[in-house]
Amino acid sequence: MNPANIKDFEILAAARKTKKKLRKRIIFSFRLFLILMISLLIYSFIEPYLLKINRIEFQDEDIPKSFNGFKIIFIADIHHGPYFSRKRVKKLVTKINNLNPDLIIMGGDYVHKDVKYIEPCFEELSNMKSKLGTYAVLGNHDHWESTLRTEKQMRKAKIKILDNKSYWINYQGTRIKLGGVGDLWEDSQKIERTIHDVKTEDFVILVSHNPDFAEEIKTDKIDLMLAGHTHGGQVTFFGLSAPVLPSNFKQKYRKGFVKAPATTVFITVGVGTISPPVRFFCRPEIVELTLLSK
Repeated sequence: MNPANIKDFEILAAARKTKKKLRKRIIFSFRLFLILMISLLIYSFIEPYLLKINRIEFQDEDIPKSFNGFKIIFIADIHHGPYFSRKRVKKLVTKINNLNPDLIIMGGDYVHKDVKYIEPCFEELSNMKSKLGTYAVLGNHDHWESTLRTEKQMRKAKIKILDNKSYWINYQGTRIKLGGVGDLWEDSQKIERTIHDVKTEDFVILVSHNPDFAEEIKTDKIDLMLAGHTHGGQVTFFGLSAPVLPSNFKQKYRKGFVKAPATTVFITVGVGTISPPVRFFCRPEIVELTLLSK
């Protein structure tokens, strides 16, 4: 064989060998990518069950000394229904009771998809225990399923309804104000019913299912607003942002502490899910809020 032909043959053989190696690498990379995507998809169905305790603190000069260390449990968006069983609601109640709270606050959206879930949900929630009781607002899903049935079951469970109402929380000789407003999508918001009898030095907590209401607050008498509704986006880009968020203010009110125009807001990512029943880098939570006086 001609030396030139031998050289050409060697070059061709080397090229084929390189091409074969490249093909193997592409196939391996594709399989690895596929395994990774399937793993992440499977994880997104597991994460809704990874309920965590999110311990936070809030310090304010209006918090009375006797309320220093006062423990509030705040939950929202349970969505008892086809994706969040009664057994899971029962386990949620057990976890809350084990935290031995002074007060329990709930931020709405207790059921999902059917009125038949309202009664069993509140039968379980009636077993929650705290020193000073349980207070709650309704969310948009509660109005969509049945406002009347939800309120009836809340009263039966001895849960005090906060929608456009307020209460003084008395503790060791001093007090703070706890109020709520109706859901921003499905009800009215009468904040004056919370602030009409408070002074500037009083500590006031307002509960609104929807955090967007914070943009409508004009008074400086609300020290802290608690909200839910967003689920933290439920599915996020590795915890950095959410492609879908039920808010008119982009990512601002996705989760956590947020400075609003006239107050501070804390938004929980919630307990349950809506369709699809997945979470991604947005674990469900029970919020344990401790008040600290200055």
